[in-house]
Amino acid sequence: MFSAGRNIMTLKSLTTTLTAFALLASGTAAADFGVGLKAGTLGLGLEARWDPPVPWFDMRVGLNQYDYEDVGDYSGITYDATLALDSYYLTGNLKFPVSPFRLTLGIFSNGNKLQMLSQDTGDLTIDIGGSTFPVADVGALTSTTSFGSSAPYAGVGFDFELFGKAGLNLDFGVLWQGEPSVALDATNWSNLSPAEQAILGPALETERLALGDEMSDLKAWPVVSLAFVYNF
Repeated sequence: MFSAGRNIMTLKSLTTTLTAFALLASGTAAADFGVGLKAGTLGLGLEARWDPPVPWFDMRVGLNQYDYEDVGDYSGITYDATLALDSYYLTGNLKFPVSPFRLTLGIFSNGNKLQMLSQDTGDLTIDIGGSTFPVADVGALTSTTSFGSSAPYAGVGFDFELFGKAGLNLDFGVLWQGEPSVALDATNWSNLSPAEQAILGPALETERLALGDEMSDLKAWPVVSLAFVYNF
């Protein structure tokens, strides 16, 4: 899960974000300011909202982080997988008069990654790219799937006021992460002879391409979130 260093960085980022928005809100007479806690398909999040002096429009910044642990078969190999969600965003929101409905467009700084390590299933051999290799020679397989550093977002939302200053926000949309970049390595690669590497290398590349085909489903990430907010 998250390391202590990562949590400290998250806290510093949040403090900077909320401080900046508080200054904007306090310096604009007609401004409205809010902060919220979110949970959804992008992980756990924190968000700040600023209403500039523009009718039916607001701006929001926030961050999302979470690690989902899973075990699954990918291209015929069983992996322990960690989906490490890590994103920061800025959105513009067009609100509709006398309605909780809004349209949202934004940009994400996208650090989402899928990290995998093949399981020790007790088998003596492993099939990699259609070829069979001794597990004792190959070791385990490690893979990291990453995406572009920025990703556009489009969606809709509903903002409800509860008990005066408290509120509830719902978001539905799509984060376009783009085509994934997949890396695949064998942990015992450096201990193999050049002749063994010449045989294993093409098999790893075939397996990597097969993984890439499966991971392409992640390029359009569905976003659903619920937030509890406090409005100043």
